[in-house]
Amino acid sequence: MKLAGIVWAGLLLFAGAAAAQEGGKTITKSTISLGTATPGGGFPVYGNAFAEVMNAADPALSIEPRNTKGSNENIPLLESDQLDIALVAGEPAYEAFMGIGRAATKLKILTAMYSSPGMFVVRADSPYKTIRDLVGQPVAFGAKGSGLPILSRYILDGIGLKQDEDFKSIYLDRAGDGPAMVQDGRAAALWGAGIGWPGFAAMAQAPGGARFIAPDASEIARVRAKHTFLKPLTVPANSYPNQPAAIDSIGSWSFVLARESLPDDVAYRLARTLHGAEGALCKKLPQACETTAANTVAAAPNAALIHPGVMKYFREAGVVK
Repeated sequence: MKLAGIVWAGLLLFAGAAAAQEGGKTITKSTISLGTATPGGGFPVYGNAFAEVMNAADPALSIEPRNTKGSNENIPLLESDQLDIALVAGEPAYEAFMGIGRAATKLKILTAMYSSPGMFVVRADSPYKTIRDLVGQPVAFGAKGSGLPILSRYILDGIGLKQDEDFKSIYLDRAGDGPAMVQDGRAAALWGAGIGWPGFAAMAQAPGGARFIAPDASEIARVRAKHTFLKPLTVPANSYPNQPAAIDSIGSWSFVLARESLPDDVAYRLARTLHGAEGALCKKLPQACETTAANTVAAAPNAALIHPGVMKYFREAGVVK
């Protein structure tokens, strides 16, 4: 890839060139901006691991994570070419792709990140056992601008509840503020999603422990009947301390999205580097074990939404025909 050090860097809108020495050769690094979310949530943890592994796998790459307000800010930043790639939760991505409440986006999928089964967490000594028990209570639904409150809104709507009418909804400035609010009683529960999510881990590791509340089987069926894009997902047993049984829930896949103007050869190189380093990323971050080429193809609403450069790599790798 001789173009990597010359043409490829020039194609990136936010590419910065920096000379580095490796094995006696000068390598031109191409800087790629990666939007994540507010500190304390899962996106910055994933973004930092993603960048570290990718930068180590390809000496010509310099992926630089940036904290943002989350999915709802990352989408317009990508659309205005202020970010090269960014992390976006499944529900905001779905709404943007489908043109729900806005014009359909032209952003493309670089990779699926991980599945996000949604659920509430409460203190272990909490009297609340079901979602309906939380009606009328103060609930922290996640950071402003993140995808978590959108996921909860879809799930609650599917079981006949309104997030901002049936609950005393709290929206956080920082995702990391949620666990303390539940522990000191300012909130009855914290909403979150996924395996290895920092808010859940903080609650589970806190003195006294925690319990999880997810939709039951009948509620999952009702949600799926109304919002078919949501998928049944499971949090395996022992994903969190003192969680001996698997938890069935519902949710979606989060994505790394790319700006429409990201050149095909750049996306190809990113895909080739990423999927060549799947094992390293999995070792670095357990939830990133789901970041695979096969999961990207399966999770995309349709294959046309995957970046053409990524699809070129997938065809060469035999992931798709």
